Amino acid sequence: MNVEILKKTEKPETETMILNMGPHHPSTHGVLRVILELDGETIVKATPDIGFLHTGIEKTMENKTYNQVIPLTDRMDYVASLSNNLAYLLAVEKLLDIQAPPKAEFVRVILTELTRIASHLWWVGTHAHDIGAMTVLLYAVREREKLLDIFELVSGQRMMTSYFRIGGLAKDIPEEFEPKVREVLKTFPDKIEDYENLLTKNRIWLNRTVGVGTISAEDAIDLGVSGPVLRACGAEWDIRKSNPYSGYDEFAFDIPTGKNGDVYDRYLVRLEEMRQSLRIVNQALDGIPEGDFVERVPGVVLPPKEEVLSNIEALIFQFKLVVEGLSLHRITQR
Repeated sequence: MNVEILKKTEKPETETMILNMGPHHPSTHGVLRVILELDGETIVKATPDIGFLHTGIEKTMENKTYNQVIPLTDRMDYVASLSNNLAYLLAVEKLLDIQAPPKAEFVRVILTELTRIASHLWWVGTHAHDIGAMTVLLYAVREREKLLDIFELVSGQRMMTSYFRIGGLAKDIPEEFEPKVREVLKTFPDKIEDYENLLTKNRIWLNRTVGVGTISAEDAIDLGVSGPVLRACGAEWDIRKSNPYSGYDEFAFDIPTGKNGDVYDRYLVRLEEMRQSLRIVNQALDGIPEGDFVERVPGVVLPPKEEVLSNIEALIFQFKLVVEGLSLHRITQR
């Protein structure tokens, strides 16, 4: 009898379960394995296992010339190749003491902000799809295709553009560029409203995003978090404002921020960032100055393609720059 009473009053033993989430295939929008320890449906511990898509870009760059590295920057983030092009080239131009001409700066801003929108569209679409909203993905991909059409128009490539070059652009923008961008400025605000109508007050979306993945601003800063994730924590920090580059100090735009630092705030911040990007693009498109699209620095900057096809000196410069890279002697003699 005493044994029976003891068995009834003993606390039942519990065991946690280890579950691997991922790794995802590299063609998806995240390459990550997370080792989860579960107590029923409660996550007790989550251990990330990163490094599944390390391509050795940094090491590869060590053996390339400045110009040869540009295509590698396209592949650092395939949904934001132009943004990576710009970051790299600004560093190279600073080292070489070269300033891209005003026209090139404005075009760079336009295309980089369109890239930001394209990247956010992919985030919103795939995020919604991951938690059951198929329609938003179809809408977001539809809009993103129009942006890729513009990238293809200026560079000949939809994703890996390599359109930004040392000293400016690979070539001048075509006549069709402005009307295509104007069409985006005209139609995209309504498209963003469509996403909001589908998600912002949707009960399922709210249940799966509000209060989920909360990060405080202090923790985000300590962990080195940046971009819209940091701004969703309430930190009003944007390099375009704090350390303006490429003429961003000439454009009026706001920095969207969140309050709670959860998934829902990160969604709202990205939606508003798309609106602010359209605002910047509109100002830049109205103000594109006349002039050259690349700073002409022989022996340092690649000559325009049309000159390479008709001028022997330009052809020689092109060959030597691509094969040998920049000459320190040519730079110091400027």
